[in-house]
Amino acid sequence: MHRLKQYVVNFCTDEEGLTTVEYTIAGALVTLGIILAFTSLGKAITDSIVRLIS
Repeated sequence: MHRLKQYVVNFCTDEEGLTTVEYTIAGALVTLGIILAFTSLGKAITDSIVRLIS
């Protein structure tokens, strides 16, 4: 039982895993921003092409 308690305490106080989570969240936010930018840019280009054709 003492080993399990020590394992849980070590796991909770380990900050190395936390940085991995932080980098994952930051990467996801950057990816989301890029997707939103390209989506918006795509709509603007489509609207411009439609105006040129019309």
